[in-house]
Amino acid sequence: MGMKDAYQQKIEAQLDEWKADINKMKAKADKANADVQLKYYKQIEDLQSKHESAQEKLKELKKSGKDAWEDLKVGVDLAWESLGEAVNSANSRFK
Repeated sequence: MGMKDAYQQKIEAQLDEWKADINKMKAKADKANADVQLKYYKQIEDLQSKHESAQEKLKELKKSGKDAWEDLKVGVDLAWESLGEAVNSANSRFK
């Protein structure tokens, strides 16, 4: 397995984990009272948007050639870090 494949697998696994976290937060929000739901749903919407952005970056990376993937990796890393920070922050608020 090459560096690109290993990197893709790492990112995919983390994105799957974060998607599960987002789904858990949505389930908690569904059970909350109306005022809290509005706040939670706004955060969840933001997380879902960041997740979709990271997924798109990963798709671009998968389509890239052996030479271009290093350039795309920077964008994936930025989207991945942004999503990770947002999920961790939201997780602390949802507890």
